[in-house]
Amino acid sequence: MTIHLLDNSMHLDIFIDAADAEFEDDVCLRFIEDCPEDEKVFYGGETQLYITREQARAIRDALNAVLAESGSA
Repeated sequence: MTIHLLDNSMHLDIFIDAADAEFEDDVCLRFIEDCPEDEKVFYGGETQLYITREQARAIRDALNAVLAESGSA
């Protein structure tokens, strides 16, 4: 799944990394930036963050809570 952020200059890919199936943190959040260097949020053009499924659920729940508070759920 890809989510486009920041006027489409950043792409967030979210996937289960089969190569890391033996590890607890096999959910990958991959940020890819397509913008000039001075506009980048991260140092590289691509940054990967591996989290556990429990942490992924916590992020999902936090986003849902924020949306519910704002009346946008």
